[in-house]
Amino acid sequence: MSDLVKLPTDPVEARRRIAARLDRFPATAIPLRDRRPAAVAVALASENGQLGVWITRRAATLRAHAGQFALPGGRVDPGEDAPEAALRELHEELGVSADQCDVLGRLDDYATRSGYVITPVVVWIGEAPQLAPNPAEVAGVDLVPLADLDVEPRFVRIAESDRPVIQLPLLDTLIHAPTAAVLHQFREVALHDRHTAVADLEQPVFAWR
Repeated sequence: MSDLVKLPTDPVEARRRIAARLDRFPATAIPLRDRRPAAVAVALASENGQLGVWITRRAATLRAHAGQFALPGGRVDPGEDAPEAALRELHEELGVSADQCDVLGRLDDYATRSGYVITPVVVWIGEAPQLAPNPAEVAGVDLVPLADLDVEPRFVRIAESDRPVIQLPLLDTLIHAPTAAVLHQFREVALHDRHTAVADLEQPVFAWR
């Protein structure tokens, strides 16, 4: 485990360390080409002195990726940049407000099989507010402690791709890419100060559509 995971009781120090590690990280942008831009919020909040990241489960009524685990996020609207989109989606999905000054940094873009380039934006929330999940988008939400997020991934092979599929054992299940790829890189960069690439980590076939 990282020193940060061992010392989560000091939020000022936690924020400083994470911001410094993200500042040193050379995040990679992926050209859109014929894909659409999207952004997700890796939102750091604290409950009972324990710092963690919100993971949502998408509503069963959504047209795409229904019921899958996700981070708050969605398409980048015209005129927005990735941080603006991530903050807007965080408010729309969970009712949580944050400002540009709360953005600590970003991670590598991740291109999805469904035609998006996702930019992960790390946002500091601090003490967790009362959530107001939007039932049209969110079926459930969990604050996963950083100690739980500091987990070794699993990699499996599928016939449809020569890239390894990443799986994270979290929430008594397996989380897959793109969420797993983003969370794995966040763990590597923010908790261990390791510049680990995830662009070549594959999604399971059920997430390709």
